[in-house]
Amino acid sequence: MTLELDAVSRVVGGETHIDAVSLRLEPGSFNVLLGLTLAGKTTLMRLMAGLDKPSSGRVRMNGVDVTDVPVRKRNVAMVYQEFINYPSLTVYDNIASPLRLAGLSKAEIDRRVRAEAERLHIDHLLDRLPGELSGGQQQRTAIARALVRDAELVLLDEPLVNLDYKLREELRADMRELFARRRAVVVYATTDPREALALGGNTAVLHQGRLLQYGPTLEVYHRPASTEVAYVFADPPMNTVDGTLTGPAIELDDGTRLPSAPHLSGLAAGRYRFGIRPSHLSVRPLSPAQAEVPATVEIAEINGSETYLHVRHNGSAWVIQQEGILDFELGATVTVYLDPARLFAFDRQGRLLAAPTPPPPLPDLRA
Repeated sequence: MTLELDAVSRVVGGETHIDAVSLRLEPGSFNVLLGLTLAGKTTLMRLMAGLDKPSSGRVRMNGVDVTDVPVRKRNVAMVYQEFINYPSLTVYDNIASPLRLAGLSKAEIDRRVRAEAERLHIDHLLDRLPGELSGGQQQRTAIARALVRDAELVLLDEPLVNLDYKLREELRADMRELFARRRAVVVYATTDPREALALGGNTAVLHQGRLLQYGPTLEVYHRPASTEVAYVFADPPMNTVDGTLTGPAIELDDGTRLPSAPHLSGLAAGRYRFGIRPSHLSVRPLSPAQAEVPATVEIAEINGSETYLHVRHNGSAWVIQQEGILDFELGATVTVYLDPARLFAFDRQGRLLAAPTPPPPLPDLRA
């Protein structure tokens, strides 16, 4: 099934929630909707499902206009953030419920329920009630109930957000494999750039109701079309600072002088906005090509096994993402190491002009 959104908008009480989004999703594709909270992800999924009607624009499935077709007449399955299961029904009966409503035979229902439960590793829990399950097991049950219908469109609205880290990692690892042999269009909403990268497939970056970019996930990550995309598709967001390219050198507005890099050689001398990801800055020298920038520590934020170091240099605020737990005092002076080969260059309107060469892909250890 092909899903096509043609200039779809959604306006509620005079406020635009979705702004003329056009998007074509192919059969068997896995698509991530990436955006900050209130970017419009859930609203867009409700329009895809037929739960809401667009204020303007059309929705087509396999070329057929379904804009006015309600959700109950579409072959759609949806999984939400909450673990939505029938508390008085066993896991088996929860998964079987949409098949019984569809009037399938008892034998076909049993075959599908057991097959889906096995794929989601909950086949040993079929006789239990949802209240006897862990959060991860409850969400696996909800996903199984959605998938057992063999719907043409599967919508997953941040389905792992309420799980703890370990459970999220386990389910995320299973997610792509679950859909690998299906012809359904799968749409998965998340606020987490790392989750988008882990899931792969295609990514649509949504911001304030507007579709900023859509394409293969790694391509969108390595070549963000604008500073807006670069801001959304990074956690912490990309650092940006204005500067001047003079050919052999770059002079940032905070006074930092850097040698230029080969990937910037096609740009004319002039004013640009330069960007660098927090993970590409360091407080330790990593290569002779790095420039040294003195900066003052404003805060050291511990995030699990990483430290987000917020620093300032002549009015420019930068975030540095470092592995390990680092202890820096407020106001301490540090040297920030910056490799010009890692710089992105955007024009004054924020459109991408040059991007660093992506690193080679990691080897597939399963091969």
